[in-house]
Amino acid sequence: MSSGATGSIAVDAMGGDLGPGEVVAAVKLVLDEDKSVNPIILVGDQASLRPLLKNAGIEPGPRFSLVHASEVITMDDKPMAALKRKRDSSMVRAIELVKSGDAGCVVSCGNTGALMAGGTLRLRTIDGVARPALGAIVPRDGGHFVLIDAGANPDARPEHLLHNAILGSQFCRVMLGVARPRVGLMSIGTEEGKGNALTAEAHEMLRQAGDVIDYAGPIEGFQVFTAHVDVVVCDGFVGNVMLKSWESLVKFFSGVLKDELRANPIRAAGALLCKGAFHAVKERINPERYSGAPLLGLRGNVLKAHGSSNRLAVKHAIVAADKIIKADMIRHVEADLGRINAILAAQGQSGT
Repeated sequence: MSSGATGSIAVDAMGGDLGPGEVVAAVKLVLDEDKSVNPIILVGDQASLRPLLKNAGIEPGPRFSLVHASEVITMDDKPMAALKRKRDSSMVRAIELVKSGDAGCVVSCGNTGALMAGGTLRLRTIDGVARPALGAIVPRDGGHFVLIDAGANPDARPEHLLHNAILGSQFCRVMLGVARPRVGLMSIGTEEGKGNALTAEAHEMLRQAGDVIDYAGPIEGFQVFTAHVDVVVCDGFVGNVMLKSWESLVKFFSGVLKDELRANPIRAAGALLCKGAFHAVKERINPERYSGAPLLGLRGNVLKAHGSSNRLAVKHAIVAADKIIKADMIRHVEADLGRINAILAAQGQSGT
């Protein structure tokens, strides 16, 4: 399997909550809007997909192809059991395309546990990375930041957080265009000695890696949504709680705002006058803008989109996959890992 900068995008058409119709619509949007995107391979049941593709006006050619898969891994399936039992599922077939080098990235809205387990087992981690991590892009004051790990590895060791900093920095460079991302370690205080044993040991490792990453030190919760850092590093337990709390908070405030603006005719009239501003705010905090969370640290690229992703969200995930492939992100991660391991080895430490 190659980690080169070219390759098709394998899209699992069958795993999402909204069905293959939304995935086909997303593929149509991408093909119409971006002529330079890497070829797309849609993976799923041909009998279900062909009528949808015909209605969308999508035909096989240099930019698009269809690979048949007779089975579907559902959201209710147990990950490991499904991977063993449903070897001809759209998710497994898509992962295999990356393993064989026929695709540079897989995109799926399907069962998160199955995708992470399948990606890890079939693609394996990069030399020097002990555990893969989920990276998520979250809005903050003046832009966005990368949160890593967003849920892949809840029981992390200090070296895992060091690897997360490398993976998150490279993902931030690719997706957000930050040449040298500032990295912060999530803790309960910025003072020396604050936090638990995990953050204390990770802090020391990150301090030694200054030639490779721009480490800004520990950060607290109230600094996350300011323009303080570009990458927030944590274990998967903390990261998943943070991500889901933010998403639920966005929905809460959106609902409260709608209720208050509809409370009386005067407020409703004022809302009409501010419609443009409300739309701009919605776009800034919209989770669909960066809907794909990559499973970073593997020998192949895996991008997980929300199970409830609509066509716009899937489109953005496909576009993100295209950027990751073209940037040859895996090769840059391998180079950074080599530099950090050399630094730590010279100081009698180990990053693996």
